[in-house]
Amino acid sequence: MTISLTFDFGIGSAPAFPHIQILPCTIYNEVPGYGFESGEQVSSRNRDEQDRLRGAFCIPFEAVFRVDLPNGLYTVVATIGDAIAPTSTTLKYGVGRMILNKAVTAAGAYAVHSFTVKVTDGCLRLSFSGIAPRINALQIHEARQATTIFLAGDSTVTDQDTFPYAGWGQMLPLYFKTDVAIDNHATSGRSSRSFINEGRLAAILEQMKSGDYLWIQFGHNDEKPDAERATEPFGSYKEMLAVYIQEARARGAIPVLITPMHRRKFDEEGRIIDTHGDYLLGMKELAGELNVPLIDLAAKSKFLYEELGDEPSKALFMWAYPGEFIHFPDGAQDDTHFQELGGIRIAGLVAEGVRELGLWPLQLYLK
Repeated sequence: MTISLTFDFGIGSAPAFPHIQILPCTIYNEVPGYGFESGEQVSSRNRDEQDRLRGAFCIPFEAVFRVDLPNGLYTVVATIGDAIAPTSTTLKYGVGRMILNKAVTAAGAYAVHSFTVKVTDGCLRLSFSGIAPRINALQIHEARQATTIFLAGDSTVTDQDTFPYAGWGQMLPLYFKTDVAIDNHATSGRSSRSFINEGRLAAILEQMKSGDYLWIQFGHNDEKPDAERATEPFGSYKEMLAVYIQEARARGAIPVLITPMHRRKFDEEGRIIDTHGDYLLGMKELAGELNVPLIDLAAKSKFLYEELGDEPSKALFMWAYPGEFIHFPDGAQDDTHFQELGGIRIAGLVAEGVRELGLWPLQLYLK
């Protein structure tokens, strides 16, 4: 049976079948399998428009709407707007994967946003925020033909769960239209070797189908001295990366190598100091030898940081004053990991690389 759900948010007369009316008091319960996780910061209005699906809406201020679903791929269509007021809505799913970033509508205007997600833990959690968030209607349909981009990498790619930390893989959904889902398996502290040895690549391969993609970014932790992670740039590093490539191709999937972005480390003349060295050369060599598409994120990040400059580039990274963020009361000075802004900018560079490579048909799905 194909799963298809349509939710109509807001007060007023009940909508016509098959729409399910959602009110601020519709709190998640496992019996119906949907609802707001808390209604404390959810309110509702009805502007009495002719089209109820637009005239009525909920205002989910820092709220989460949950829908229980079997694991799989789903296309989600969200209608957002207000007949009399401008709106600004940020929308994330899962562990902070960003779909909309301060998406605005003018008063009297409505926007329909479509995206594809991969549900892996039995439920879809949509987190709303923004200065004037809205949700008018929500449709969820199975997307059996969608393409999945699997991400293998480290903490610079992973889904960070402590605001404002963010990996670029977490922000990547911002750049893709419907029918492409991001499945981020990147994990903090992993190298090309430890990712395989812990069974993380195997977990990806179990789900992979022909036409999917495997994007691979390692290097930061391959440089570490411990035996569990360390690799040699022109030896075991290339050998490990070759395993990802060969296993993806064996399943009809398309591997893409991504050089690790630079750390924020400037010399006295305002130029980035390369801390990755031969690991960048090793990956580029392998890409040429095995004819694998390569996005040179190291070169792109170098240009971005130098264009911004030493001090302004801190805004991309996890630099914070004491008391600036609730989870970091003592502040932070981190030149490797990103805040959300940095994750968004780096994900944008990766999307730019897809367009430059002409990856077909993936480039058609870029926003």
